[in-house]
This record gives sequence, structure tokens and C-alpha cells, in this order.
Amino acid sequence: MRLNSPQINLITKACLKASRSLIRDFGEIENLQVSAKGPGDFVSSADKRTEKILIEELLKAHPNHCIVTEESGVINNSNLNNKWIIDPIDGTTNFLNGIPQFAISIGYEEENEIKCGIIFDPIKNEMFLAEKGNGAYLNNTRIRVSNRKRLKDALLVTGGPKNSSKIKDKIFSEYEFISKKINFPIRKFGSAALDIAYVSCGRFDGCWHRELNYWDLAAGIVMIKEAGGFFDYFEEDKKFPLKKNIIASNTFIHEDLKGLVKKDIE
Repeated sequence: MRLNSPQINLITKACLKASRSLIRDFGEIENLQVSAKGPGDFVSSADKRTEKILIEELLKAHPNHCIVTEESGVINNSNLNNKWIIDPIDGTTNFLNGIPQFAISIGYEEENEIKCGIIFDPIKNEMFLAEKGNGAYLNNTRIRVSNRKRLKDALLVTGGPKNSSKIKDKIFSEYEFISKKINFPIRKFGSAALDIAYVSCGRFDGCWHRELNYWDLAAGIVMIKEAGGFFDYFEEDKKFPLKKNIIASNTFIHEDLKGLVKKDIE
């Protein structure tokens, strides 16, 4: 029987509480107030409300902990050793268009290492959670990455580019390059957090993403590792430490997938 840590219990409770209003909002998409946050990037009242509930629950339990959020920025930045990284709705565009492929994502970082995380899909009622040393789970069932051994037979998923991206051509050419090396069409589902969760439970064999925000992937870092997979950053930009390029996959295809990305870069 799995014994949850206080951190896992806390973020589980916070996710479930925040999801109630999120599910209601999803059923009334046409009534949502939506404000433009930038070209092709929108923030909804549901986004803000979900984040507010999550922050309140976390600060109630740990008033001095740091919180990094998509909408509110950094809270309590005097304590960077205990940090909660929140994405209230990963897959906002899907949410705003009535597509049931989005998630609440929360990672807990201690001493610069992600210790545990949850990726919760409220519409499908799928809760992916993981904790360092205690494994990864989907609704209380242990999950593992796939055992697909050849990259050319792998089912991959990716994302992007955003409308504001300055490397659109590079991302498109990379997609085309890798597509020609594998047998199955590459998927694009619109939620990086769920992409990593799906790799963790074997639905996908691997994924790669460019220009993610740290809150998109924080929970996924511990999840993929605890599910027996590999996780890597590539082409890090020290000017933008919260922007990440990542590869996550099972153990068999990881090096080959990294090789394809690097080969395209070269």
C-alpha cells in the first residue's frame, strides 16, 4: 500500500478543490471572460480562479514557502529552498475551445530538486502523481514507461510553436525531420504536462518540446523518472532560466531521440 507524504496529500487536496470550479467553467465556456495576454496567448477567468484556490491552499499549510505561478509570478521569494511550481491550466487554448485535454500541474521543489508532483486531468478524472523514491501512479495504480525498443516504431508527441515564437521555422523543420525517421505520425495534443504524464504511463513512447515554461513541466520531471524513464534538457538559455527545451522518453529510445534532435540542430 502506498503511503503518501504530507506534500502529496496537500497538493492532492488542493487540486481536487480547485478542479470543482474548473469543471463548472468548462461546461460554460461561452460565458467565460477572456482577456488577451499576448499574440495567440490567452488567460481566462477560470485560469486565475484556479490559481487563486491553489495558492490559498498551499499558503494555508506553508505560509513561508515560495510559490512560482504562471499568472501571479513569484510569491515569498525569500525562501527559495521550499518551492511550489504551479500551472493552473496547462492547455489553456484547449480549455477555452471546449477540448477536454488540459490539466492542473503542481510540482514541489526542495533544495533545487523536484521531490514530488501531480498532474490532474479533471475532465477525465485522471490523477497522475509521483514522489522521489516512491514511484509514479495513475489513480492509485503504479505506472511505468513503455518498453518500445526502436525509435522508428515509437509513438511520439510534441508541441508548439507558439505564435510569439522567434524560432518557428526551426521548430517546424525539426518536426518534419523527425517525422521522416519514424513510422507513426507525431501527435500534438496541446498540453505539455499531459504529454509527459502520458509518456510516464506508456501511452506515448517519448516527447520533446521547445520553449516550455518551468511550470509546464515541473511535476513531469519527477513523474517520468519515477516511472522508469529518462528526462533531459537541451539547448539551455541562461538568459531565460524558466524557459526549457526538454526530451522525455522510455529508456530504450531516449538516446536515439536525443540524437535526432541534436542531428537536426547541427
